[in-house]
Amino acid sequence: MSLPKGFKRTPQIILPRQQVYYRGDHYIIERAGKPMAAVVPVWQFEEWQQRREQFFAMIDAVHARNAEVPTEVIEQEIAEAVHAVRQQATRQGA
Repeated sequence: MSLPKGFKRTPQIILPRQQVYYRGDHYIIERAGKPMAAVVPVWQFEEWQQRREQFFAMIDAVHARNAEVPTEVIEQEIAEAVHAVRQQATRQGA
């Protein structure tokens, strides 16, 4: 069996599939202490994919609604909103 480019043949990793599927356990696969992949239940992965698609659809919709607005106007409105939030946070923290 040939492996896709970038894959290496390694000893089989034994994971408790029942725990992932039925209990919702998560596992992080590391190499030299660095996280490389995650094993999560399929339902959770599908939920993340759906949320990601919704997020980018929302970004696209906002972009489409503001396509005719000059960049300078958008940047100014963002700066004003950030300033207002910071002022409110400062007042609440005092």
